[in-house]
Amino acid sequence: MPAEYLFPTRRRFLAAAAATTASALTATTASALTATARQQPVPAPVTFGEGSARFTLDPAWGRLPDGQRYGLGCAVVVDGRDRVFVTSRSASPCVAIFDRDGRLLETWTTDFAAGIGMTPAQVAGTAHGLYWSKEGNNEYLYWTENVSAPKGAPRIGARVYKTDLAGKVLYTLGNVASESATSQRIDFTNPTDVAVAPNGDVYVVDGYGSQRVFRFDKEFRLLRVIGGPGKEHGKFSTCHGVWVSTLRRDPEVYIADRANGRIEVYSPELEYKRTIPNFHAPCCFYQHDGRIYVPELTRRVTIIDADDKVVAHLGDGAGAQAPAADPSKFAAPHALTVSSAGDVYVVEWVADGRVRKLRRG
Repeated sequence: MPAEYLFPTRRRFLAAAAATTASALTATTASALTATARQQPVPAPVTFGEGSARFTLDPAWGRLPDGQRYGLGCAVVVDGRDRVFVTSRSASPCVAIFDRDGRLLETWTTDFAAGIGMTPAQVAGTAHGLYWSKEGNNEYLYWTENVSAPKGAPRIGARVYKTDLAGKVLYTLGNVASESATSQRIDFTNPTDVAVAPNGDVYVVDGYGSQRVFRFDKEFRLLRVIGGPGKEHGKFSTCHGVWVSTLRRDPEVYIADRANGRIEVYSPELEYKRTIPNFHAPCCFYQHDGRIYVPELTRRVTIIDADDKVVAHLGDGAGAQAPAADPSKFAAPHALTVSSAGDVYVVEWVADGRVRKLRRG
């Protein structure tokens, strides 16, 4: 073996020593970083409920790209393919559509607004309810507008309109410019929600206005109107949401009587049947797998069964809005929907909508 390998020069010796030291430092640093990483606690999953009503928060679901934002959270529905439609009081976008994994598929703004005779700002100012309906082999959306009447400007909104899943308007009820084969004047003052029965009857609640409940047949012929402001049965104080439950042998109409803190139950003909008490500002409903889900503005979601018994409360129901930065609490649930897999999507009446997915299990 050559002498240079047996007796390296000082330069080579120092270079080799430096390399060995650097290697040792690198190994030591890596080891220290690994140890530090091990010491850092991994955030525990945020869960709601327990047992068959246990859900885990998906913190990354429903994000919008830069330049777009949610406004006050209005409504959320899933269609037959589990696409999720989100509406909020935002002009960009007016509507956001996601797949179940949170990938943004479409946004509707300018074209959608033009199709309903508004600007994006006007849509943002009147947006409220959204209902998905399967009718025969077809799927439809029913949109509920609040009213907007800025000083000196014409009254806009106060309509319910039916569209296909592409947002094409098929029929309009309420504050229409003129009546036609596809539009009808109805004295809504400030409607909030709509529901469709198995036979096609359509129910509308005028929850921010007259406190009346309207029943139409599937051809939009007006059949009956009940309600008005009050606390007695058949009267309401913010009849904010409506749903046609099919959990029992015969369909029943559930009405979220928000400021009265109760749910009123009626026959399809709008005859009073019973009251479900002890709700805290109930907003609306969604039925899935033998249960009804009720978002309540007081920081919780309540799940009831076919006998109106509480299955679970999700959230603390503490009343005042919780900091939106706390993922383990609701702030103000305004609407929700449930996918075919049992996942729950919630929007809240806070400035950024707080659109969230709660994965079942």
